[in-house]
Amino acid sequence: MPTQDEDDRREYYRIEDTIALEFSLLSGAEALASDELHDSSPLFNLLSDLHLMDFESQHLLRHISERDRTLANYLKVINKRIDLLGQALAQSLLRDIGAPRRVSLSEGGVSFNNAHPVPSGSHLALKMVLMPQALGLLLRAKVVHCRPRGEQFEIGTEFESLTDAQRQLLARHILQRQALERRQAREQP
Repeated sequence: MPTQDEDDRREYYRIEDTIALEFSLLSGAEALASDELHDSSPLFNLLSDLHLMDFESQHLLRHISERDRTLANYLKVINKRIDLLGQALAQSLLRDIGAPRRVSLSEGGVSFNNAHPVPSGSHLALKMVLMPQALGLLLRAKVVHCRPRGEQFEIGTEFESLTDAQRQLLARHILQRQALERRQAREQP
């Protein structure tokens, strides 16, 4: 019989995706801490902060747009310029994180293949760059399973202590990927 946690994980829609992913085991004190993680890479932190600020400012831009279309259009152009800088930054980060890999992603967690096993119950810091918008996220996760898959191991994780903004950014990414998959399916003969 599925546990409550398994039922919760199944509430989220999963997508197959290709993302840049790097993880590290958290030590005892780090694993128990509830504060946000910070990466040693100032570029990764900058990329993550850019996306969070963009997300948090969307409602302000809608209000400005209602009052002053010219100013709102100018701010949208500035935002696009910042997005371009973020994409260039992400390309630099991808060299550091490594080649993108296939994962199964939901708002509840991510599963991926790894060359080495990771014990169930371990706590991880997951550094992810979601493409194509180059969204950088550093999230806490707990390993819920580690299964052998040929010469690899399938690592299943559950996100922990997501902020509302992080959860909504993940949800937006998943919805965009779903829409892309539907468009591609309709276009195929």
